[in-house]
Amino acid sequence: MSLAIFDLDNTLIGIDSDHAWGEFLLEQGAVDPVSYRAANERFMRDYDAGTLDIHAFLEVALKPLADNTPEQLAAWHQQFMASKIEPNILTKGEELLARHRTRGDTLLIITATNRFITGPIAERLGVDHLIAVEPEILDGRYTGRVSGTPSYREGKVERLDAWLADKELTLDNAWFYSDSHNDLPLLEQVDHPVAVDPDDTLREIAEARNWRIMSLR
Repeated sequence: MSLAIFDLDNTLIGIDSDHAWGEFLLEQGAVDPVSYRAANERFMRDYDAGTLDIHAFLEVALKPLADNTPEQLAAWHQQFMASKIEPNILTKGEELLARHRTRGDTLLIITATNRFITGPIAERLGVDHLIAVEPEILDGRYTGRVSGTPSYREGKVERLDAWLADKELTLDNAWFYSDSHNDLPLLEQVDHPVAVDPDDTLREIAEARNWRIMSLR
């Protein structure tokens, strides 16, 4: 039995859920249509380029959670799951999860997207373990701040190390599936790194290092 770790966005699902949530909020009229759209697009470009300032991004991304009631957020998320996520869940991604599940592997999703967005997605995929950006909650409301280390780039390794220690598990014979060169710090830690529909940078590195490359689309 091994640990099978999966990135979420553009790996198990065919979209970036963080970016899609921003688009959904724009459709609901929940955020400023000009400044928020510009920021959403700019941060997506920065992420793709590997230059994202995660704290600057989270300052913008977590603000709508603080600006709205838990009831409103829950209602929106239900709509978001139906309209944005469900149509983009990859069948081959579910089949890959099922293969690891059948082998008795421990399944873990690790993502730079926050838990509010990704918790229900992990649940929908039947994955019990999730490491995500943790939005701070105070007196039952989101504060707009992040709690702890964001699970982004080297932060994924830091958060995973803490999770492994807590679960008394190791990375022996572990798998990690990701599409993004931003996940290189973690891909380099596992015995079985797999590039899934990789971006150009990750594809080049995977080919040079003879890592497995696969498509779930």
